[in-house]
Amino acid sequence: MGQFADIRPYKDSEVSTVIDSLLADNEFITAIASLKLGRWHKPLAAIVRPIIRRALKKQLRDVHTVNDFQAIVKRYMNRMVDTCTDGFSVSGIEALEQGKPYLFISNHRDIALDPAFVNYSLYHNGHDTVRIAIGDNLLTKPYVSDLMRINKSFIVKRSAKGPRQILAAYKLLSRYIRHSIEEDDSPIWIAQREGRAKDGVDRTEPAIIKMIAMSQHKKTEDFAEFINKLHIVPVAISYELDPCDGAKAQELYEKAENGDYQKTEHEDVESIATGITGQKGRVHVAFGTPLSADFTDANEVAAEIDRQIIDNYVLQPTNFFAYEMLHGHYPEGIYSDQKMPFNIVGLETQRQAFVDRVEALPVAHRDYVLGIYANIIDRKQQFKKSLAE
Repeated sequence: MGQFADIRPYKDSEVSTVIDSLLADNEFITAIASLKLGRWHKPLAAIVRPIIRRALKKQLRDVHTVNDFQAIVKRYMNRMVDTCTDGFSVSGIEALEQGKPYLFISNHRDIALDPAFVNYSLYHNGHDTVRIAIGDNLLTKPYVSDLMRINKSFIVKRSAKGPRQILAAYKLLSRYIRHSIEEDDSPIWIAQREGRAKDGVDRTEPAIIKMIAMSQHKKTEDFAEFINKLHIVPVAISYELDPCDGAKAQELYEKAENGDYQKTEHEDVESIATGITGQKGRVHVAFGTPLSADFTDANEVAAEIDRQIIDNYVLQPTNFFAYEMLHGHYPEGIYSDQKMPFNIVGLETQRQAFVDRVEALPVAHRDYVLGIYANIIDRKQQFKKSLAE
């Protein structure tokens, strides 16, 4: 594992040192205080920080391995699901073999919660948790890097500069993914694209597949054989409410009007916190079937991942509300019986709450936030049309 030292997750032997470092990090303690107390943590910092540090030290005193740490994460996830969602559900996981190291490739709506909900689904159904791909652009603070790597995250070096450095980083990443699957029997999670689908259009970047394929042994295995060895499983994650929808709409508006959007220094870290603590409504994780076909190139693999993600994506009431607000009518042709998967009658209060949520945003941002929710319906319609042709 020496060749992967700069990008791999932490090992059990490193956990105690990392825990000590986190407990000594005032920024980390302040971040926990902010999550618990909001804006009140600042005037109470002198009182609150020692209390939080002692409480964390007590909670983490028996954490000596990665599994020990993930047991703590599980408790927080259970609490988050109970307090910040209106229900969590899973489909397709019953068809996956326990103990088999899959490469899960999912749509990407939330920085931290997408892999967290995949892990939550796997853990509660008797599967191993995944090693998580995370861009180094998110690791702007040392404690964030420590938290991610102790929770089985590995680093994607997006900050690499120059063609040679970028190529070397991608080759290393590809080898690590293959090593995890074939040598360590450890499942992997990676997003279908670089960065979140802020506009709600889930689309797999063929470049991701090309990066993964850099570890193909071209002299001894063809492309299809290599892809099938990785046991790639597409995953579709749907949120009834996106806690970051307003911020995403602002970014989409700025890019459309000004051609660019400049993030603040720690904006991604703030998005992680907002995603975790914000209300998400219902959440569903849909696992597809492992890829197994005579693929000839990355475009074909990306197309099959897209097909499964779009087809398996479970629509929420907010998707339909947003579509109706944009187009003046509810969509047709999404389901074979031409009916929605639930009865809109009886959801008037829920619909009004969504309308109020949208109307609380600047007028110029509203169509963008509606697109975040409605665009998946357009994708499903386009997919059904393409199959019919």
